[in-house]
Amino acid sequence: MAAMFKPGQIVQSIAGHDKGGFFLVTGMSGGYVLIADGKARKLGKPKRKNRLHIRPTNASLELSLTVTDKKLRNALAAYRGENDEGEECKLCQSPM
Repeated sequence: MAAMFKPGQIVQSIAGHDKGGFFLVTGMSGGYVLIADGKARKLGKPKRKNRLHIRPTNASLELSLTVTDKKLRNALAAYRGENDEGEECKLCQSPM
């Protein structure tokens, strides 16, 4: 059974040229998941990815806070641990 995805969830690509990258689920379209990273795939034109080619994570982002591509890039960088200040991602939420 395929994993269930919901908007705002952070996922990791496990296949394709973007393998290993982290993305935000922006929506669903048929049997596909729409994902964006704010850089190569903007929020206005998300990538359509087969749900079998992505792995869910336990983190999610509040979509109301992630309204721009720049904020999305910064949140994903903080999630990966690439922020300059050494702080944890303030927009990331883990399910309780």
